[in-house]
Amino acid sequence: MAPWFARLGSAWMILAAASFAAMSLLVARSSQQLGAVEILFYRTFIGLLVLLPPVLLGRERVATVHWSGHLKRSLAGYVSMALLFYALAHLPLATAVTLNYTSSLSFAVCCVLLRGDRLGHLVKMALLLGFVGIVLILRPTFDQGQWLAGLAGLLSGVGAGLALFHVRELGELGERPGVTVFWLYCLSTVCGLVWVLLQGGFTPLAVSDLGLLLAMGLLGLLGQLAMTRAYKEGRKFVVSSLAYLTVVFSALLGVVFGGQLLSLTALLGMAMIIACGMLAAKGS
Repeated sequence: MAPWFARLGSAWMILAAASFAAMSLLVARSSQQLGAVEILFYRTFIGLLVLLPPVLLGRERVATVHWSGHLKRSLAGYVSMALLFYALAHLPLATAVTLNYTSSLSFAVCCVLLRGDRLGHLVKMALLLGFVGIVLILRPTFDQGQWLAGLAGLLSGVGAGLALFHVRELGELGERPGVTVFWLYCLSTVCGLVWVLLQGGFTPLAVSDLGLLLAMGLLGLLGQLAMTRAYKEGRKFVVSSLAYLTVVFSALLGVVFGGQLLSLTALLGMAMIIACGMLAAKGS
């Protein structure tokens, strides 16, 4: 009999959502000592250290001929994560995560602009609903003078949607998900190292900082691997819907660990963005 975890299917996304929400909380905590670029470097570097041994021992093959696709996917993903980490440092946890999860809308727009796809009625409805939700979430953000962080969170969703588009392209070329994940971590770590050095180098870390960063990196990798497996083994619409549990988990963590009570307007906007994401997934 196969082990229980081999039969999870779509439920892998629940593990991924919980991991990403916990990672986002740790990113927000780490931002009290470190900048977004440094935090992002540690997030990808720690994951890369875990992914490297099987590659170096020859147990995992990551050679590829699709360098152009990996470069575009990794650049979009890296910029998206950097913007999200900045937003997490300045906005309530659930608000920043929700803005990043407008990626389903950006993905639909990318399919229209870059592939010439036609939108179905459900996707059109999702775009309209998502736009209203974004306005509701950003309104209190702009009222509090946090417009830059709000814009960063929204642009992180644009970058994530573009990254998803390139993941889809790589999949159509026959690239294995594990190869895509490895090169994302590898190329992002290189970009992060260069950026940190250009900014003047690394900030000295305390022992407590190391533990926080290690947990963040491992949770990010766990979320990435669980999400990849969910999309491989589960039903597409169910998996896409369960992904929005990250927003719910983030809201709960924000309340429990940060006392971040959201306004009714913000909660309504979050609900609309979750609904639009589910509609877009069902209509695509």
